[in-house]
Amino acid sequence: MRKVFIIGIGAGNPDYITVQAINALNEVDVFFVMDKGCEKGDLVRLRKEICERYIKNKSYRTIEVRDPERDRTASSYESGVKAWHEQRAEVYERLIGQELGEEECGAFLVWGDPSLYDSTLRIIDQIIARGAVAFEYEVVPGITSIQALAARHKIALNRIGRSIHITTGRKISEGLPDNIDDVVVMLDAECSFKTISDPDIDIYWGAYIGTEDEILMSGNLKGLMHDIERIRTEAKAKKGWIMDTYLLRKTTAY
Repeated sequence: MRKVFIIGIGAGNPDYITVQAINALNEVDVFFVMDKGCEKGDLVRLRKEICERYIKNKSYRTIEVRDPERDRTASSYESGVKAWHEQRAEVYERLIGQELGEEECGAFLVWGDPSLYDSTLRIIDQIIARGAVAFEYEVVPGITSIQALAARHKIALNRIGRSIHITTGRKISEGLPDNIDDVVVMLDAECSFKTISDPDIDIYWGAYIGTEDEILMSGNLKGLMHDIERIRTEAKAKKGWIMDTYLLRKTTAY
């Protein structure tokens, strides 16, 4: 039977690949790579670099397919994402059914970890539910940008007896969650931290974490928010894309 690996490849540094991921890479016959356009060509190049670096004595092929565009004018965020996932499911189903032999192994290389703000597992479940193509699959965890952020800033995410909260920029723009003093924010294209007025918040921010382009900043949010926004805008304009993550931490909590 066909087999598909969903492999977490870390937050941008090839050194973040786990031994389990390396072992999985060396079983793969076909890598499916979603091309997000020339602006994000670095993401495709990194995936190829990982394969060239870690695959030994194994022939494989790489199939690049243009990633469907998400409709950002949809009536709601949820409906737009759902339609986008359906388009992706059609593409993935075709790739698995037409490009993968009955006894071959394919793989999708997922930035960070497949369990955290990534759609691949949901799409695989959709394909299985349709029943048009039969395959088994295995998930290989990866190092997330959250783990890498904490390591690069040399901090622990949680404090003794306290909780942490992981959310998105879209949600944090609605306000900080109640009774939680440590909040990790991902997918914040609008620098939503600017909406926070509390003067007793520190930020630990990182972009392109673990790569040669890494940018790290930390300190009082009120004092840094505009500098981070400017640096983020400049970096994105220069590179064509940006991936950043940050921790918001209330300084008066114990």
